[in-house]
Amino acid sequence: MKVQGRPQVSAVAPSLKISDYFGSQVFGLKEMQETLATPVFKKVSTAIDKGTKIDMSTADEVATAVKSWALSKGATHYTHWFQPLTGSTAEKHDTFFDAMSGMEKFKGSALVQQEPDASSFPSGGIRTTFEARGYTAWDPSSPIFIFNQTLCIPTIFVSFTGEALDFKTPLIRSTEAINNAAVEICQYFDRNVKKVNPSLGVEQEYFVIDRALYATRPDLVMAGRTVFGHNPARGQQLDDHYFGSIPSRVKEYMKDFEIEALKLGIPVSTRHNEVAPGQFEVAPLFEDINKATDHNLLLMDVMEKVAEKHGLKVLFHEKPFAGLNGSGKHNNWSLITDTGVNLFQPSNSARENLQFLCFLVATLKAVYKNADLLRASIASAGNDFRLGANEAPPAIISVFLGSTLTGILDELEKNGNIKIEKGDNMYMKLGISKIPEIILDNTDRNRTSPFAFTGNKFEFRAVGSSANPAGPMTALNVIVADVLKELKKDIDKEIEGGKEKKIAIVNVLRKYIKESKKIRFEGDGYSEEWEKEAEKRGLSNLKSTAEALDILLSKQVTDLYKRHNVLNEKELHARHEIRLENYVMKVQIESRVMGDLALNHIIPTAIRYQNQLIVNANGLKGLGLDHRAAIETIEEVSKHIEALKSNVSNMIEARKRVNKVEDITEKAKLYSSEVKDAYFDKIRYAVDKMELLVDDEYWPLVKYREMLFLK
Repeated sequence: MKVQGRPQVSAVAPSLKISDYFGSQVFGLKEMQETLATPVFKKVSTAIDKGTKIDMSTADEVATAVKSWALSKGATHYTHWFQPLTGSTAEKHDTFFDAMSGMEKFKGSALVQQEPDASSFPSGGIRTTFEARGYTAWDPSSPIFIFNQTLCIPTIFVSFTGEALDFKTPLIRSTEAINNAAVEICQYFDRNVKKVNPSLGVEQEYFVIDRALYATRPDLVMAGRTVFGHNPARGQQLDDHYFGSIPSRVKEYMKDFEIEALKLGIPVSTRHNEVAPGQFEVAPLFEDINKATDHNLLLMDVMEKVAEKHGLKVLFHEKPFAGLNGSGKHNNWSLITDTGVNLFQPSNSARENLQFLCFLVATLKAVYKNADLLRASIASAGNDFRLGANEAPPAIISVFLGSTLTGILDELEKNGNIKIEKGDNMYMKLGISKIPEIILDNTDRNRTSPFAFTGNKFEFRAVGSSANPAGPMTALNVIVADVLKELKKDIDKEIEGGKEKKIAIVNVLRKYIKESKKIRFEGDGYSEEWEKEAEKRGLSNLKSTAEALDILLSKQVTDLYKRHNVLNEKELHARHEIRLENYVMKVQIESRVMGDLALNHIIPTAIRYQNQLIVNANGLKGLGLDHRAAIETIEEVSKHIEALKSNVSNMIEARKRVNKVEDITEKAKLYSSEVKDAYFDKIRYAVDKMELLVDDEYWPLVKYREMLFLK
């Protein structure tokens, strides 16, 4: 085939040593220190560290330095790089060149703020079409970089009236909320702690297929996933692709996008084959959560652009191929103090282990209290197809700790009331004096858990591969910040009642362990027994995005986000509406693609093949030969054609009815139940059965075996 004969594009690094070019396209602290006057650099570094405002004179100094650096790197344009609620990044390029003066110009005002037309970005009713003005504002905590000869300035995006229209703004606010709450708890143990930063490492899963094969599949082009396609005889059942030798063409692609990522300061460190054929993973080192989020979105952009150069197509949809593993974006989250301590890292010190337990138990309680919000944070049309199948976690939110930590918490809960005599080692009596330092080596992993403790961090495995990680990370920051505030209040109350500080902390932790016990689950998240057990425990099983998003309108969630100044009621309601509209449009597009392929491609092909079979059957009959096999095939094809025509027709009528519904919440639920759930599987079944019957030469769609195995 032509696919196998395609020329291989070699990736060439600018140097044998990564350290020679890492961050070469980034205007970071090092570049600032080298190009800015010391007082100016101090102001900027303080703004980055403490969130203080940068005055215009300082901005002018930075803009001058940035312009000189960018021009020396070959940049011709600049843009504010932001994250609107479309789910992708956005940019509007302006040239440095000023035709009036004949010179390149770039002022501080252009660095700090721009005014993109906001009328076409999703706003959820925050602004109307005639109120087009929106503002982007420089986020100095995320490095400026050059991509495709354009200087990119990471920014927030807000409406004319100040409401957040992006993912970055609430993430930054939530980071401040958890910083404030975490520092208060740390002060019980170490007065030197003045700041706590959430840290994030994002494992990005993706599929790679040949670009020409991709172009022949209208469903992949229009919907990002294959709406039809019978599983090949060999899929992932042999587990031979996982961690196997990387196909040479894909390996060169990986090397190429890694080189570009490293130039942009993205610390990519891991590459490997994933479980499904054609599926792979890339993972960077941990970074500050804001920078890590920006880097993940930038990495996805880099991967897509570099794939074009190699004649490949990268797929970030959560479930591009039915019956195979879906793709996730495993968010590995932890909290790091400015003294260098990971608050989720067990220690040899009993005192530090008590601090570790404070943050561990607070996180457990936060997930228990807000499980539905976490489910909503990862809800999308694509992720609905992935959750609960082929090693993806189920829609039921639970926490996996492993046997070691489970035993420690059980011991603490049981022994919390033991009498502590003077001179007694309290930590030893409570069973927390010798928590194994590396929990990861003392417990198994549970791939069916949506939220698992993995040694010194929590891994939020339920996040979908195409998602902006800022959404779920904002929710996680907020819920943990809220419980940490509650923890501080409850401990202080115990201390005011006369309890010694360590005893007060243990008493409250014991109470929290009992309250959050229902969220802990160590078993098989796919089993029917777990669904029944989860229902007994009162845990939700929200399988559809349409129903999962209802929680965003609850008083509990509204008050939570308002309490921590992350999202006001107007911003929260806007996000609810935008995400429901997005869900409706995604299901609608998939429905239309299914109808188009069925009526204009599959049925005509099946009828043409059926006609050939009829000619064959009549010929056999005329010769007096047995023609029963041909008749049976004709009848089977006819049965599937009729089922396909009937179901497509009924689906179209259902879509027309649902489109008349004005309330977006009701419309989304109806699209889920009366369009997707009612017809998608039925239509697919008929098409996939016909794929096995119709002559391969006639079949109009490239098959799974070709897309997944031909590189």
